[in-house]
Amino acid sequence: MLLGPGMRTQTTSYFARLFAGDLSAFGGPATDEAVAGHIRADQMSLVLGYSVGIMLANACNAAVLAIALWHSPDWKFALAWAAIVAGAAVAFGLQSHASRRITKPQFVSRRAMHRLVRNAFVLGVAWGIVPVAFFANAATGGQLVITCLCSGMLAGGALAFATIPIAAIAFTSPIFVGIAICLGRDGDPAYVLMAILVVVYGSVLLRAVFVNSFAFARRVVRQIEAERTVRQDPLTLLPNRFAFNETLEAALRRMALSGEEFAVLLLDLDRFKEVNDKFGHPAGDEFLVQVASRLQRCTRAAEHAARIGGDEFALVMANLARPEDALEIAERFVAAFDEPFQIEGRQIVGATSVGIVLAPRDGTTQLDIMKNADAALYRAKKAGPGTVCFFEEADDRVSRDRKALQADLEGAIARDELFLVFQPFLDLGENRITGFEALLRWQHPRRGLVPPSEFIPIAEETGLIHEIGEWVIRRACATLSDWPEDIRVAVNFSAAQFHSTGILQTIVQALADAKVAPHRLEIEITESMLLSKYGSAASILNALLELGITVALDDFGTGFSSLTYLRKLPFSRIKIDQSFIRDMLVQPDCAAIVKSVISLARDLRIGVVAEGVETVDQLEFLRQFGCDEAQGYLISRPVSADGVLALLNTKKLRATYAA
Repeated sequence: MLLGPGMRTQTTSYFARLFAGDLSAFGGPATDEAVAGHIRADQMSLVLGYSVGIMLANACNAAVLAIALWHSPDWKFALAWAAIVAGAAVAFGLQSHASRRITKPQFVSRRAMHRLVRNAFVLGVAWGIVPVAFFANAATGGQLVITCLCSGMLAGGALAFATIPIAAIAFTSPIFVGIAICLGRDGDPAYVLMAILVVVYGSVLLRAVFVNSFAFARRVVRQIEAERTVRQDPLTLLPNRFAFNETLEAALRRMALSGEEFAVLLLDLDRFKEVNDKFGHPAGDEFLVQVASRLQRCTRAAEHAARIGGDEFALVMANLARPEDALEIAERFVAAFDEPFQIEGRQIVGATSVGIVLAPRDGTTQLDIMKNADAALYRAKKAGPGTVCFFEEADDRVSRDRKALQADLEGAIARDELFLVFQPFLDLGENRITGFEALLRWQHPRRGLVPPSEFIPIAEETGLIHEIGEWVIRRACATLSDWPEDIRVAVNFSAAQFHSTGILQTIVQALADAKVAPHRLEIEITESMLLSKYGSAASILNALLELGITVALDDFGTGFSSLTYLRKLPFSRIKIDQSFIRDMLVQPDCAAIVKSVISLARDLRIGVVAEGVETVDQLEFLRQFGCDEAQGYLISRPVSADGVLALLNTKKLRATYAA
């Protein structure tokens, strides 16, 4: 009967599992190849642990047999056999002893297990020859020795291969066959009884082997599952920070022992916070899962990218031949984000930046390597999404300076180093100041005035923006209480603040403490803070409007969906970005955009503010086309809180701004 292709494949697969020691071939627990490899590693470790003693016993037993058969007609054959077996046993024992000194492997291949089974069979055949070749011509004492040695080898083999049934069978079967041939020659009833005893004895041994091996495999599986829990990120199923640190420490040990160089790649997702804030945590989680899958496809088989933080991933590239290999993997990581991610029916564009360190060039300790990788990543992120940067000495200075700035920022509020300045809005119809934009400044005791472009990103990354943002709201409202009732204050909000659940409570409390009307507070947000599909933005904006607070869309025209935002979200005012105002008198396209935005705002009954007005000609152009308000250095540079009232008194009547 011929077997079909499917049956042949199943048969081949079964024998492959059988001779690889997989217990599923005997009805034991089924495992995937990764777990099976771990089980084989533990099985091999136990065999190596027993092998030195077992091989010593083999050599001693061979010597005993040679002595017992010294007066036998077969003494020359017995001596040659004993020499071969003892020599092979000693050689294998020394090899096993050397192997035990090496770190226990985490994974053993099927091929390695095949070799073990083959060696067990060869050794079993060597002992199976003994009763066939020497029992008949031996004296009674020699026969007793042969019987004892064969029985002992059966027990020893069952012990040595107690966790590997196929190896135990491969070793004991030739001995059983040899004993059966020996006992079947004579036909003596006593030999028949001995044969029965051997069968019973062997059955008990093999049953014990199977019971022990199944229990051992289940124990290893439970241990692997427990270790996975400790070393695996539960969301992405990638190795976690703990596992990554272990891999890095192992690479450092290999480098110290053999000089093996390696690289560490540190990745940060450039748009993860945006996805998380705008689409919600479930979408953020799905984004991370898909990212992990793509990253894993970019690595070599023996390497695994690890998730070491919220949106941070890392990879240790072992046995690095040249820096270009690390760059190639990093570029694969970057290219993996070219295709948009499909999440909850949306297309989300992702990006990553990568920092690379080379060991030992960039560090010989875990602390130095990770610190320098973080510095290289920081430079890559500043260069823009999709950038790859190797560590440079200058990065270390920048990193130390940035960490020092972060530490100082944490206590800036308590030390009263933060303050607000105010830049006015000029009503072009009534030619008077109608409000001020509150701008945050930091007067550092040693560095002097630190630009917001330097400390605001640090505040957003570290979460300090919430504390600082609350301080800005409270201080702006407190200052507003001293101004005339018809003057408003505008406060800029970051994405982190805007999507915080406590934002509304913070605003309400600040207004109540300052005893100012809600309509005098204006919240400015940028397009980059909003969702492409709006998410929670509409509900938050509506809640602000219900409180009586006005909301302005800042930097209008620099994003991709401005018109959609105006149609869907309840804004009270839009601010035309200063890049259009600066060039509108020299570039016709900028002038057309400014006129179109003003006309659109009028049709939608939304107020419009022009930012960055610096010349009288610009002001007159805006007034001519009906712009509501203007802001810029022509009107006034930002002033302190003490200078606001003086500015109100002088700017109202200045003829410079008269029609």
